[in-house]
Amino acid sequence: MITFILRRLVSAVVLLIVVSVVTFGIFFVVPRLAGQTTDQLAANFVGKSPSPDVLHQIEARLGLDQPLYAQYWHFLKGLVAGEDYDTGTQIVHCPAPCFGYSFKNQLPVWPQMLDALPVTVSLGLGAAVIWLVSGVGVGVLSALRRGSWFDRAAMSTALAGVSLPVFFTALICLALFRDTLPVFPDAGTYIPLAENPARWFWALVLPWVTLAFLYAALYARLTRAGMLETLGEDFIRTARAKGLPERTVVLRHGLRATLTPILTIFGLDLGLLLGGAVLTETAFSLPGLGHYAIVAINGKDLPAIMGVTLLAGFFIVVANLVVDIGYAVVDPRVRYS
Repeated sequence: MITFILRRLVSAVVLLIVVSVVTFGIFFVVPRLAGQTTDQLAANFVGKSPSPDVLHQIEARLGLDQPLYAQYWHFLKGLVAGEDYDTGTQIVHCPAPCFGYSFKNQLPVWPQMLDALPVTVSLGLGAAVIWLVSGVGVGVLSALRRGSWFDRAAMSTALAGVSLPVFFTALICLALFRDTLPVFPDAGTYIPLAENPARWFWALVLPWVTLAFLYAALYARLTRAGMLETLGEDFIRTARAKGLPERTVVLRHGLRATLTPILTIFGLDLGLLLGGAVLTETAFSLPGLGHYAIVAINGKDLPAIMGVTLLAGFFIVVANLVVDIGYAVVDPRVRYS
């Protein structure tokens, strides 16, 4: 088990390095291959209509006139050890992990993302708990009651959940539970957990349910299909022939074998959400990473866009690492392979 985890840790570190190379290439190498000059690259870091002198200063400060390997070294060094940025009036130190410095708002990127991160983590983890428990639970019950009215109703609802986009569901929920029936607080309301846990919970219930509805529908359909296939296997018939209780057969043998593909998808979905639930945060005006990314894209703030991209890649790699370790817990065959 320890050897298995160590192998996955090494793979995760290598994959993070690959993610940093790919991200650097997308933002610095690809534009050059498309014909952009260093002045045009420097223009992505400043405001609108910069003067030639400002462009040359930014180009020199960021080292855009240096070879690509030197630029990548400074890029990687900033992530690991921090970096100093010359703003023209002062030297600003960006401590590790330094995801860059935004010359448009004169602030390092990491503290800004750190302010938005609790909102995204709260939204993603809360919705994940709801969709995992409800989706898997409904899927198991539908498989056990195949062809019943519950199965038909659950799968019809799941089909609607998969088909409806998040922004549409969010608008319906806001119209019903904020405007018509003012049960929940206004959109944009976020209370930190440490400040008031009850208000934090109540302000996020509607975004949680909206986001979880899509994923729960998908997980219910996947779980139902997996359970129907697993319950027809020989080892399930053997377990029943041995006289094991039906609850043990379903939960310990059937569901456990079905969870392997569910864990894979769950890791990817959660990693993507922790990188920013763009549509949900925009619909409910939550100041999370998704909203921060939209503002950065609209403002053409290249360091902020790069920071969100790198952080999202980090979350996906870590989520997959946790999923790989979860395989060894759920499926004993992984530990002995």
